[in-house]
Amino acid sequence: MLWVHVMIHVNEADVDAFRQASLENARQSREEPGIAQFDLVQQRDDPTRFVLIEVYRDAEAPLRHKETVHYQKWRDTVAPMMASPRTSISYQLC
Repeated sequence: MLWVHVMIHVNEADVDAFRQASLENARQSREEPGIAQFDLVQQRDDPTRFVLIEVYRDAEAPLRHKETVHYQKWRDTVAPMMASPRTSISYQLC
């Protein structure tokens, strides 16, 4: 299993549109066989900051995920909404 946390900072004016697009991407991502979990969380004290919590069943699943139509649509839709480039950290079970 591979855990990935993607930290995203969006423009204040785009918070609702970003949330909507990201929740749809998460819903479709959960249907992928290589994904065990895919959630969007929003920071309580700064609603412009989000984290995608992605749990993949194998090391190749993130690459397969990035080939899906729904991911590519999400990526292209939310790119102009970001206040700064997104960053990610990968984790493994100890």
